[in-house]
Amino acid sequence: MLRPTAVEVYPQDNYHLRIVFDNGEVKLFDVRPYIQGEWYGQLSDEAYFRAAKPDGYTVVWPEGQDLCPDELYEMSIKVS
Repeated sequence: MLRPTAVEVYPQDNYHLRIVFDNGEVKLFDVRPYIQGEWYGQLSDEAYFRAAKPDGYTVVWPEGQDLCPDELYEMSIKVS
């Protein structure tokens, strides 16, 4: 079975993403552990963080930052 892909993303407070996957699941992903270094450190700018968008596979930001699709799905917490 193929891994579910992100079809919708809604940035939340405290650097969390509410993600809707193509299998209908809605999950919450904590981006805080990834916000470090020069490349991912850009996500600490809240306006930039909120520019997250799905690309039909995972979540991406305007300058090309993205999240591993496996981690995005497996490390997210299911919400109702």
